[in-house]
Amino acid sequence: MHVNAELSLIPIGSGISLSPYIAACQQVLEEAGLEVELHANGTNLAGDWEAVMDAVRRCHEVVHGMGAVRITSTLKLSTRTDREQGLAETLERVRSRLGDG
Repeated sequence: MHVNAELSLIPIGSGISLSPYIAACQQVLEEAGLEVELHANGTNLAGDWEAVMDAVRRCHEVVHGMGAVRITSTLKLSTRTDREQGLAETLERVRSRLGDG
C-alpha cells in the first residue's frame, strides 16, 4: 500500500540545536528511496507502507545512536484505495484552485 506521511521527530534532552538529528533522519529517509520534502516543522514523505515504517524506525535508531536518550515523534498518515497519489500532486491540486499553478 502507498502512503503519504508527515514525520516530526524531536529528540528530548539533547540540547537546543536539533539540526544534526534532523539531518541524520533526512539522510535515512532519502537513502530509503522515499519521496521526501523537508519543511520547517517536519518532513513529508511518500512511498510503500513498509518502506516508510522501516525508515521511521531507522530514524529513531540513528538518532538514539547519536546519543538521544528519548525521542518523541508525530506521524500523520494518508492512504487511498482508488489510486496512488504523490506529494507534488496533492499540492498542485490545491495551488490550481488558488490560481497559483
